[in-house]
Amino acid sequence: MSKYDGEQVLVVPREAFEAVGAFNGVRMNPQEYLAAFMQPGVARYMDRELAEESPQFKQIIAYAIFCHQGRVLAYARTSKGGEARLHDKMSLGIGGHINPVDGLADNVETYLAGVEREIREEIAFSGEAKQELYAVINDDTNEVGSVHFGVVHRFELDNPEVKPLEKKLASMEFRTLEELAGPLYERLETWSAICVDALKAER
Repeated sequence: MSKYDGEQVLVVPREAFEAVGAFNGVRMNPQEYLAAFMQPGVARYMDRELAEESPQFKQIIAYAIFCHQGRVLAYARTSKGGEARLHDKMSLGIGGHINPVDGLADNVETYLAGVEREIREEIAFSGEAKQELYAVINDDTNEVGSVHFGVVHRFELDNPEVKPLEKKLASMEFRTLEELAGPLYERLETWSAICVDALKAER
């Protein structure tokens, strides 16, 4: 029995990533990567248990960050989360894998449907949210990063009322960039630290 209950996740071959431009860290041209990955025949679904052990593929992860008046939503990952390698870390990212329930694999609309579904499953917020496709993240320096590729969506909220809908999201609150880049930085998971660096660079 698969520890992921047979979950199928959206992946692209590493060659597709390298064709656009391999990197470690962050790039601010997410549209280029998403457009290349969603070409016919490039993205496909794969059994997650296999994908987790296959660095020749990149699992596409929707990674949404939420901001309000210069502060960024952060939370602590608990042992309720599925990825044991990230427990006890702090994160900014809401989202996750794209699954067959979201639609056909090589389709931008499928990807966007997956982003929306993941957010709806994890948090609830009221008011208006202005969204931008913000960045892409890759980190081949560790075993988690080597099989994942993050597409960062930035949401600017007009009010700070956000509540978690899953037990794996604890101590959720908006933090200043000074806090995240200072005393909390060592606790941040790698992708969140990369996002903090990118947000700081804007200032």
